[in-house]
Amino acid sequence: MQAASRCRPGAVTALCLVQFVDVLGVTVVVTALPAMLSGLGASSSSAALVFTGYAMFFGGLLMLGARLGDRYGHRRVLLVGLLGFGAASLMAATATSVLVLVGARCLQGAAAALSVPTALRLLLAAAPGEDGRRRALAAWSATGAAAGATGYLLGGGLTDLAGWRAVFWVNVPLAAALVVATVAGAPRLPPERAGRLDVAGAAALTASVMAAVCGASLLEHPDRRSAGLVLLAAGAALVGALVAIERRAAQPLLPAAAVRHPALQVAVVAAALNTATTSSAMTLATLYLQDTRGASPTAAGLLLLPCSLCVVAGSTAAAPLLRQRSARSGIALGLATIAAGVAILLALPAAAWLLPVGVATFGAGLGVSSVAANTLGTGVPEALQGTASGALNTAAQLGTAVGVSILLLVAATSEGSGLPLGGRSLAWACAATAALAGAILVVVGAARANARTRARAAAALD
Repeated sequence: MQAASRCRPGAVTALCLVQFVDVLGVTVVVTALPAMLSGLGASSSSAALVFTGYAMFFGGLLMLGARLGDRYGHRRVLLVGLLGFGAASLMAATATSVLVLVGARCLQGAAAALSVPTALRLLLAAAPGEDGRRRALAAWSATGAAAGATGYLLGGGLTDLAGWRAVFWVNVPLAAALVVATVAGAPRLPPERAGRLDVAGAAALTASVMAAVCGASLLEHPDRRSAGLVLLAAGAALVGALVAIERRAAQPLLPAAAVRHPALQVAVVAAALNTATTSSAMTLATLYLQDTRGASPTAAGLLLLPCSLCVVAGSTAAAPLLRQRSARSGIALGLATIAAGVAILLALPAAAWLLPVGVATFGAGLGVSSVAANTLGTGVPEALQGTASGALNTAAQLGTAVGVSILLLVAATSEGSGLPLGGRSLAWACAATAALAGAILVVVGAARANARTRARAAAALD
């Protein structure tokens, strides 16, 4: 940790901004999509490719990005990712066809997959001491969660003010500034050069995640549902192939110690639930505001802004909370708060003012649960921290893609159910139920773990 003690004060801020810019790329195009497709003369059927391309490559390559950082140096891989993200953003900003735009989005996602896990690993090295690490993780979680929620507002605002290309142009100077900040202040960690990179495992994991993301995104379209189910089945088969490959690999992409680590297991599930429930709730709220209430992209973003503000507030409150309570307790509290916030949306449209209250509530829960999950998941031996950072981010991206797709499918297929908001009410109810179930399972699991610990202690005394 000597590198961390020599690190400049702005290192944590710069590394958190890497997380903000890369995660922002997932949602920033949502409110700008109609203008993008219109400007390029593309049909609405291309919307899924523009959105999903980024998520597929981001989620699919995260674990590989983490392992490349372990092998070649996290600082070096982060710089490659930032330069690639800037170049891909330039390509998107100057795209003359939807095919070029989709290709640029895929390259953006791949560059983000190199940047995010390496930035998280460097963040842990840049924050010496338990309290410093906890504060740094709170800042990391706040920026990531706020980025996902703020994307709706920024995308709509930039499109209304300067056109959809501005959504990508702003990334070019941001990427350049982050390169300078990384060179100036990011800590240097020695790479682990021994052994060979698990290329076969990386390919199987990447393909399985991409199949899951793409398949889930197709489920919401009735005419493409069969293709979506085929891709999901292919993703499941590839997971089986991954398990077989990892068992034979000398240096597996997913070390057995990481797969079996109980804290990392809980944290990964929590990371997926955090994004699956809140991203789907936000997407449905965006559609409600624009489709039902006729709000403009900017107006919809402003009404959803309390979510972003409360994510930051929840993340800030999580650091002192986790000094008094366990990370598992923080996850349970956060998920329960998410459930309560999403449940508030069920009162729409009878009380329209409850929408900002609901998104603010689950935003606060997301902030608390994200910090707790990252704290729990990265509290592994140092040799596993690169893998843990990749696994946590992969779970979050999968949660977003699968959660949004499944709940949009629920909303679409249950339309005309007689509920106040049709299928959206049922989808919100499903999201709230999933978050509450997660909170209960975490509490029960923690109680059982404590009971086993007390039993072992009693047996040792005997």
